Amino acid sequence: MEILALMIFAHAMADYPLQGDFLARAKNHTAPICGVPWYHALGAHCAIHGGFVGIITGSLALGIAEFVIHAATDYAKCSGRISYNTDQAIHVGCKVLWAWILLG
Repeated sequence: MEILALMIFAHAMADYPLQGDFLARAKNHTAPICGVPWYHALGAHCAIHGGFVGIITGSLALGIAEFVIHAATDYAKCSGRISYNTDQAIHVGCKVLWAWILLG
């Protein structure tokens, strides 16, 4: 439970204060900031999330999985294919899955 709680805390930090307005806007491929490649911003945002998961769990594989799934989820949100609430549910659901994998 401690690892899950830390991952959820880290998610809140990475998706809110550490993302900031610049990354939130720049990662959106449907309305990119002029001169800023959206994939650089999305990659940086997902690296923050993957880094937190990797550090907290001690697993590079889970950190990479977090990076990939976070990128796909945020891309889908920016495309309008999923809602903000679905985006957040997927992110938290992944943290539950990572904790479950560690227990197994």
